[in-house]
Amino acid sequence: MISVDTPLKGVSLTHGKLPRYTPVAIFVASLVVMGALLAVFGAFSIPLTVVLGTVLFVVALLITSQAVEGGRAARDRFATALMYSAFGLALIPLISLLWQVIAAGVKRFNLYFLNTTMRGVFGGMDAGGAYHAIVGTIEITLFATVISVPIGMLTAIYLVEYGPSRLGRAITFFVDVMTGIPSIVAGLFAYSLFALIFGPGVRMGAAGSVALAVLMIPVVVRASEEMLKLVPNELREASYALGVPKYLTIVKVVLRTATAGLVTGVTLAIARVIGETAPLLITAGFANSANFNLFDERMMTLPVYVFRQYSQGLAPNGIVTINYDRAWAAALTLIMIVMLLNLVARLVSRFFAPKTGRR
Repeated sequence: MISVDTPLKGVSLTHGKLPRYTPVAIFVASLVVMGALLAVFGAFSIPLTVVLGTVLFVVALLITSQAVEGGRAARDRFATALMYSAFGLALIPLISLLWQVIAAGVKRFNLYFLNTTMRGVFGGMDAGGAYHAIVGTIEITLFATVISVPIGMLTAIYLVEYGPSRLGRAITFFVDVMTGIPSIVAGLFAYSLFALIFGPGVRMGAAGSVALAVLMIPVVVRASEEMLKLVPNELREASYALGVPKYLTIVKVVLRTATAGLVTGVTLAIARVIGETAPLLITAGFANSANFNLFDERMMTLPVYVFRQYSQGLAPNGIVTINYDRAWAAALTLIMIVMLLNLVARLVSRFFAPKTGRR
């Protein structure tokens, strides 16, 4: 009989296994080989090299693992390589976009750009900033959030907590329809509504907020609905067993448990609409001065500012002017605002989510 403590001589636990560095080595070799082949044929480019090199890496890793480790391990490595490769390929356009915006926008991104409006700036003058557009974007988006979040969350609470019904199914259907509404249609709706009240030709920030709210509501409803469904029914039943009314159970138990997910859903809805241009062109218009009143005159927003600056194009002398630099700097500002909103949402989720007792 062999004792448990007796070492098994001649048996290697790593026999028939590739070294841990093998996937990385094969990936690097695949990029080098594919880059060299593309350079020989005169078609070298970094994105194409990465894409084709990733394909070669997956195939090479599958063949190598099949030869050394066997079919089962090869299939496992193949699935793992596909997962990591898909993740890496998905990052390429994101990183490329961020790099382009940062590289082109940092030229003009400074305190002067953030604190100056375009009042009195014409043509290719090396002056002006996006202060008025930043103010307009924050005010219009904030007012749209104030409109859409209560409506969206109360709708989600009704759909989840009060059970399926004809009305609930109808609401779900119309929410799904609203999710696919083009943004320009939302802008036309808001403009028509305010034109009936204030007369034709009306342009104001509140109309832009209504247009954005139309786009935000279905996102808030769907995100909040999914988060509320994740709350365990045992928590609701425990609350009911203690004699707590349904409305208080929803407020004190369900909503507090789903706080992190609800905040994330609201953040996604804000990120969905903060970059919209078409509805704001119709409803809020554009202006060169700062306007702090949502219910008076036109307001500029960052997406419209980018559109206006880029559409002005070249100066009469044919040289790329400061217009393009302003457009890229405004795009960078918009991305930073979205990143800041996500950071705030993470902090809110962390500090206001219910404690689980784990450390």
